[in-house]
Amino acid sequence: MIEHQMVFIGGLHRSGTSLVHEILRGSPEAAGFIKTGYPQDEGQFLQTVYPRASVYGGPGRFGFDKASHMDEGHPLCTPENADKLFQEWSKHWDMSRKFLLEKSPPNIVRLRYFQGLYPGSKFIVILRHPLAVSYATRKWSKTSIPDLLEHSILCYERFLSDMSHLKHLAVFRYEEFVQHPEETLAEITDWLGMQRVSLKHEVRADVNGAYFKTYREERGSFLNKFKPSFANMPEKFEARANSLGYSIEDPEKLVSVPWLGLHGG
Repeated sequence: MIEHQMVFIGGLHRSGTSLVHEILRGSPEAAGFIKTGYPQDEGQFLQTVYPRASVYGGPGRFGFDKASHMDEGHPLCTPENADKLFQEWSKHWDMSRKFLLEKSPPNIVRLRYFQGLYPGSKFIVILRHPLAVSYATRKWSKTSIPDLLEHSILCYERFLSDMSHLKHLAVFRYEEFVQHPEETLAEITDWLGMQRVSLKHEVRADVNGAYFKTYREERGSFLNKFKPSFANMPEKFEARANSLGYSIEDPEKLVSVPWLGLHGG
């Protein structure tokens, strides 16, 4: 482990974690999972040490189960499991590379667990508007938008409660990354101590527009007379969303929060 730097990437499903993983994986100094045969080459599928998100309900659901939240005090956080997990993942990494990348959306509620296993690890967390995440995952979860919104906000709040325990953390919003991808990427690689990588991926600037349009249409529809939980989402979630840097009442608005950026070298 002295020869390597573990880097964990986390964020809810459809939040840009795959894009960031693919970009960083392109560095000659980094090894990421590729062509594994599993969805989005997520590390959670390549190990037998800890439960996959599907055990807790999968996309849009896993955060509701308190057991999905893991920290350094978890029974599975042992030196033996650290060795076992590293051996299982090592089969899929190019071990000649310094930076070893692992990306799975549920990481967002498990970062303290991984830090307990591998002290010195660095964590990259990507946030995306909870409404956009909700609409993007509705086809998988088969649950309602209000429930999906609650899930997204709950997971983000759980992450915020863990932040103070993490020694090396980069956290940014997907909305700002797509507006300034090269600048954000340079900040991340410099923080990691990695040589800067060229941006060869297409990055679309307007990633949330279609979802926000659907949200406004559905909220204003006649059917919402019979769905008060949907129509009243701004009143119910606005304060919590604001504390996370977002707004439900005005989705395009990004709220200033002090904890975005780089924490620890």
